[in-house]
Amino acid sequence: MTATIAILSVLSGTLVGLSLGLIGGGGSILAVPLMAYVVGLPPHLAIGTSAVAVGASALINLGGHARARTVKWPCAIVFAVAGMAGAALGAQVGKRVDGQALLAAFGVLMMVVAGLMYRPRRGGHDRDVRLTRASAPRLLPALLGTGFAVGTLSGFFGIGGGFLIVPGLISATAMPLLNAIGSSLVSVSAFGATTAVSYAASGLVAWRIAGLFILGGAAGGYVGVRTAKALAERKRLLAIVFSAIVALVGIYVTARGLWRLL
Repeated sequence: MTATIAILSVLSGTLVGLSLGLIGGGGSILAVPLMAYVVGLPPHLAIGTSAVAVGASALINLGGHARARTVKWPCAIVFAVAGMAGAALGAQVGKRVDGQALLAAFGVLMMVVAGLMYRPRRGGHDRDVRLTRASAPRLLPALLGTGFAVGTLSGFFGIGGGFLIVPGLISATAMPLLNAIGSSLVSVSAFGATTAVSYAASGLVAWRIAGLFILGGAAGGYVGVRTAKALAERKRLLAIVFSAIVALVGIYVTARGLWRLL
């Protein structure tokens, strides 16, 4: 690995961490295109490496939410376990798809994510929701089904999937937004680990680049969180600007993938 690639890996991670710190979920969607087009990794290697980086970053952030007691653990664990099965399936399918076709589809996904980020997120109303023997018949089917579906997409594209996990948890349990964000990190960590193991088994993870990306992400996240406090009144504007950036990058990724296919 050259010094240039090392620097680009750190800077790419910093950009993702900064976006996550500033606006929260959705920032990690930039990890794959940064790995592919800035660091210069082949498509499948970019996906496997980003899965490691995103999963590790989510695990680090989970600690803070766990200490703040915002994680609804039983619901989060069931959703994550179901999603891990889906992520394992999605990763196996993704590795069999042509790399450029996969990037083209990823670009379409980025445009969808941009649209979801543009809309204000709303939480549920049930602050005391708990997965118990009494509530299981009502909660389990939605948690298992939604978890598996989101996990499959996560594994296929090598993403954390927080932008889908959060509304999935809210729709399945009616938990408040803060609890959904904290609980989603359990799944992001689990999905990332599952996808990473699958890709690593096929030799499709650049471990040193992943480590540098995580290092940059930690630094960027620290700066992003501190900056977000100063720009608290403009957070909605930041989300709109970032969603526009994601959409533009999505258009570029789709066009470039299709061009190379044709």
